[in-house]
Amino acid sequence: MNDNLMQHFRDSEAPFIEQVTSWLQQAGDQYRPILTAFLNPRQVYIAQTMVNQLDDVRMRAFGGYPGAELQRVLFYPSYYQPEQADFQITLFNIVYPLKFAALKHGQILGTLANSGVERDVFGDIISDGQGWQFYCESEMAQYFDDQIDRFGKTKVHLTAVPLANAVIPENDWETVTTTVSSLRADSVIKAAFNLSRHHAKELVEGAKVRLNWAELTKADYELALLDMLSVMHYGRVRLAEVGGETKKARLRITLDIIHSK
Repeated sequence: MNDNLMQHFRDSEAPFIEQVTSWLQQAGDQYRPILTAFLNPRQVYIAQTMVNQLDDVRMRAFGGYPGAELQRVLFYPSYYQPEQADFQITLFNIVYPLKFAALKHGQILGTLANSGVERDVFGDIISDGQGWQFYCESEMAQYFDDQIDRFGKTKVHLTAVPLANAVIPENDWETVTTTVSSLRADSVIKAAFNLSRHHAKELVEGAKVRLNWAELTKADYELALLDMLSVMHYGRVRLAEVGGETKKARLRITLDIIHSK
């Protein structure tokens, strides 16, 4: 990959870029589609930027429903016509006694993530305010079906349903345009949740912040387009757009924010 393109990405993203390069080579050399695990929005953006440099390989991302946050990516030769079935995604209904128990997103996420699998084998966890569903790789569906019989103290069973039976997820995201002194993580947390810079820094140093689903340890970490921060007790924020500078040399940014309930 050319150096000009590399300068748009961070050093820490080099291993992922190498992985994408390998997938693209396979799709191009073997004339066949290559399917990834679930990728986060930043990873999908990187992959698309790399595919845009090529003539013979294309890509499509799909997470089970329109607007999915986590998506599997299919890299394929330009003549290939992808179909929904190529993405091999299973949708599970979580069946439990709605009248007697309440499930939370964090409980479901925690149980799935601690069931002995990598985080990228399952996708979005969605709710319409009553029932809950989640997406996973079809090749892992039997594993989840065998392993999961409760979330927290609530006994459940999982039922695979067609993708067309997805609930319409509650949309609690709000979009805010603001200015920041820099794209440091603590600056963006401060702006998103109206905190002091000091408190934002403490949250990072107290292991209360995750960046793209991995723990963030440096408050001065420089964010990039479509990075997602999860801040314990406050909510989540995604860097949706980076604009120009104001006259006072502050950066204009657009954030998508979801507040913890």
